[in-house]
Amino acid sequence: MRQPTAFTVLAAVLLLGGCGAGPRDAASTTPPPVPAPAVTTAPTRTGTAFNPTDIAWLQLTAAMTERLLPVLDLVPARTTDPVWRRTATEVATTRRADLDRARRLLADAAAPTTNPHEGHDMPGMVTAQELTALRAASGKPFLRLLAGHLRAHLAQSVRIAEAEQQSGVQPATLALAAAVVRTGTDELARLDHLPG
Repeated sequence: MRQPTAFTVLAAVLLLGGCGAGPRDAASTTPPPVPAPAVTTAPTRTGTAFNPTDIAWLQLTAAMTERLLPVLDLVPARTTDPVWRRTATEVATTRRADLDRARRLLADAAAPTTNPHEGHDMPGMVTAQELTALRAASGKPFLRLLAGHLRAHLAQSVRIAEAEQQSGVQPATLALAAAVVRTGTDELARLDHLPG
């Protein structure tokens, strides 16, 4: 029996997650196509190779994080709740550090600087319409929206990081995936105890 390739595993996760070229449509029965990673096995300046799963995961992690940060930046102006403000600051600090690490690893892999997920909406990615709704809300309605988007982002981040752990090969990328799983799981547990 043939074992799935590293990219096949992450591609399946992305396909099930709904990464596609258009907006999410719950009524759609045909899953959207998954973009292929921009590079295959890539040697780095340090000599440690990245496989297609490493590259695809880093690119998707960067894209998802870039969509979440503007949401977290809204928190101070939309709620006075100190627990939510502190949580948003902590999550944003962690995600910015993860984004910096992902970008450095992509540079080390000589991966293209363009975002292959530009314009794609999938679980864990806040859409432009959702961001507009968040900007128009405040108080408890804002917190309900925020909690939903944050939970979706964290759950999807953990899910794809676990796929990277199973099929990636580059040690620094695997270490970042392990950190994403650990912090994301902790942050999901914290959400259960936040005021709503």
